[in-house]
Amino acid sequence: MIEEVIRCEQLTKRYHGGVLAVDKLDMSVNHGEVFGLLGPNGAGKTTTVGMLTTLVVPTGGRASVAGIDVVAQPSLVKRVIGMVAQSNNLDRALNVWENLYYHGRLFGMGARESREAADRLLVEFRLSERAKSDVSTISGGMAKRLQVARALLHRPSVLFLDEPTAGLDPQSRLALWEILGKLHAEGQTILLTTHYMEEADSVCDRVAIMDHGRFLAVDTPKALKESVDADTIVTVTATGDLDAFAQLLQRQVHGATKSQRLDGTVQLHVKGASGILPRVVAVAEQGGFNITDLSVAEPTLETVFINLTGKELRD
Repeated sequence: MIEEVIRCEQLTKRYHGGVLAVDKLDMSVNHGEVFGLLGPNGAGKTTTVGMLTTLVVPTGGRASVAGIDVVAQPSLVKRVIGMVAQSNNLDRALNVWENLYYHGRLFGMGARESREAADRLLVEFRLSERAKSDVSTISGGMAKRLQVARALLHRPSVLFLDEPTAGLDPQSRLALWEILGKLHAEGQTILLTTHYMEEADSVCDRVAIMDHGRFLAVDTPKALKESVDADTIVTVTATGDLDAFAQLLQRQVHGATKSQRLDGTVQLHVKGASGILPRVVAVAEQGGFNITDLSVAEPTLETVFINLTGKELRD
């Protein structure tokens, strides 16, 4: 039987001045699941996590974590969650090892238990050589790994990660993805927010695509991509009236299921990739359009987001 760890019912947050940040969200996250909130900045992802971690008080609806109501019993919720914020919130008065040790003590662990846990996590997160270092001297990737290790030290039921790889270099990002994969294999429940479609695709069991405080779609990354009625996405940059060009491509390119102008390009959805580039070029030439760039790709989560919103994920 699948155990539900996070539940939201009509969860809402309206800030002073009338700004509706989160609009009646219904959500369920199961034990051992990696659940991603994918959307652009301002979509409501961080506010949602803030409510689930008791940092933001909802203005409507209900939410529970590990069966504990986030509004009625916030102190109990804090005992069963681990939180990794976007910003580096390590204690700069403590060294790397002390950030772990004293976190354990804060959560009621005995001195020996906390010391052993700190030593173990330093090894697991490849931070042993910097154990006595000032946290201000370690790299951004190391600091993020330390934040994750600290959040896990007291063995939380749910680990919350808010934009965990934002600002990291590609190597550090891959290293963190590897850590998350290991945690997932061990059964850790994780909820993360991200605006990186590759991150959501490779790390998450299920993804909620979010914009303007609402969920537009929730499913596995595979199912979301399969919801796009195409197996090939052609992006074309050309001179002239792009709206007219988009209509022409949809009419004339065999297998086209959708064509739309997107900023300074035309995005064409096609079933069947065989010979697609010559077909697009031929239609453009016949219509008097001069192509300046052309690319082909498979559908991605960004394709899904564009289909749902008409804009790119990073807008």
